[in-house]
Amino acid sequence: MASSATGKLPPQPIQDGLGNRFWTKYTKEWTQALYSPFVVSLAAGNLELDTFRDYIAQDVHFLNAYVKAYEMAEDCSDDDDAKVGIRKLRKSVIEELKMHDSFVREWGFDLPKEISPNSATLKYTDFLIASASGNVQGVKALGKLATPFEKTKLAAYTLGAMTPCMRLYAFLGKTLDALLNLHDGIHPYQKWIENYSSNYFQAAALQTEDLLEKLCASLTGVELDIIEKLYHQAMKLEVEFFLAQPLAQKTVVPLTKEHNPAEHCLMLFSDFDLTCTVLDSSAILAEIAIVTAPKSDQNQSENKLARMSSVDLRNTWEELSKEYTEEYEQCVESALLCDKEAKFNYEKLRGALELLSDFEKKANLRVIESGVLKGLNVDDIKRAGERLNLQDGCTNFFLNAARNDNLNKNINVLSYCWCGDLIRSSFSSGGLLDAVNIHANEFVYEDSISTGEIVKKVESPIDKVEAFTNILQNCCKDKKTLTVYIGDSVGDLLCLLEADIGIVIGSSPSLTRVGSHFGVSFVPLHPGLVQKQKEFTEENSFGWKGKSGVLYTVSSWAEIHSFILGW
Repeated sequence: MASSATGKLPPQPIQDGLGNRFWTKYTKEWTQALYSPFVVSLAAGNLELDTFRDYIAQDVHFLNAYVKAYEMAEDCSDDDDAKVGIRKLRKSVIEELKMHDSFVREWGFDLPKEISPNSATLKYTDFLIASASGNVQGVKALGKLATPFEKTKLAAYTLGAMTPCMRLYAFLGKTLDALLNLHDGIHPYQKWIENYSSNYFQAAALQTEDLLEKLCASLTGVELDIIEKLYHQAMKLEVEFFLAQPLAQKTVVPLTKEHNPAEHCLMLFSDFDLTCTVLDSSAILAEIAIVTAPKSDQNQSENKLARMSSVDLRNTWEELSKEYTEEYEQCVESALLCDKEAKFNYEKLRGALELLSDFEKKANLRVIESGVLKGLNVDDIKRAGERLNLQDGCTNFFLNAARNDNLNKNINVLSYCWCGDLIRSSFSSGGLLDAVNIHANEFVYEDSISTGEIVKKVESPIDKVEAFTNILQNCCKDKKTLTVYIGDSVGDLLCLLEADIGIVIGSSPSLTRVGSHFGVSFVPLHPGLVQKQKEFTEENSFGWKGKSGVLYTVSSWAEIHSFILGW
């Protein structure tokens, strides 16, 4: 699809409008498009010309469907301003169709006069025209005596099916335009990128969202739900179109594309707290302890599992938390007292993190001696784990990895968490527990009640990396392994760097500070993959290797899923 629009660029999109809300909600879908082999290869500038020619030929069918849909929406709209806006958008697509031949000649080829739409193209164009015709699930067909308001709803439905595609192309244009500096000389597809990153096209995308907002102003909640379903379906079909583009070349995405289960083993490792979870597990255990604690010291019998009152517990937790935070920050500062490394230096980093390891173990000992972990019922812990909020897309990633029969994999969670039962219960849905190996500390229980003691297994960065190494040494010995570690904190740094691919999720300032001090480079994952794709030749493979000093950063599990597993 390609389009342009005249006029000034609107100052910014409607922040709380439907377009912005839906775009945010369906991050997973547009992330799949961004990480698709077609888009990554296009961004890298080494997409094969035949593939691009096929894509452009299919794009003509999209443009023709857009012209027809805009015309139908204009006929249905009862608002004069909306009519004018739709008419401008339709005319810009007609102009784009006229320019199509001149564009493709610059790319060195002519389009065939007759080319049939492929199945992915047909799915979207048929869906778009059906939406514009009122052939929408849950919507009564319009009769000959349809009111102007009923017709306006059809215009809204049409824009609902077009808006995500406009927003997606505007987003891809801007994102790829920012990567042009990775290319030496003129990018072979620079004209395409410039078209979609231009103010004209950005204005068209924003104008489409603005029109959608106006046409939906008087719709009911049920009708707005239909708009959202159309938006979501249109986005999925557009993503399917990108994924359907035939590529004969090797691509860096998805990571598992060249995986042969008979020869390879994918070793997946992940931290738990704030990598998988929204809240730190210590805060969750603290809340369980406080909520289930007696109101006062007099309400319990004298025994070795006697607990503090809820008030004393809360005060003790707050003191422990404050003390931990202050000492942790001091420990990080101490690790940075040495001179900053000009190049990546793993050994010096490990030496610095040994100080942090000593601190973590002392902090755990303080918690045990305080008695705050005493008296928790294992059933309460498991129920909390089952209700634990995980990061959006995290569970889906592990489920899809576990259920992929074509993937020879070994999935591990390495965590400082004091209680392995909390982690296991959080992974209990969908049979996931059987597929994930949990490596964490464990509570000691007497008759299902915690004694306050901990079986210490993984307390520090050094413990983590030693567990990581031991797992690798004892797994998939007869296979070629590829290791991926996903983490978010300083405690994960050594494992992230030991892995063939280290992925940092979120934005921990302390992790970045410590890593950068010892020469670690942090590269956003998508630009990093584009660079990898750009550098690929038959003689030079993609070459993932541990201790490279490069870590890749992401903001969501959707990026991780798209990169490793694809779609």
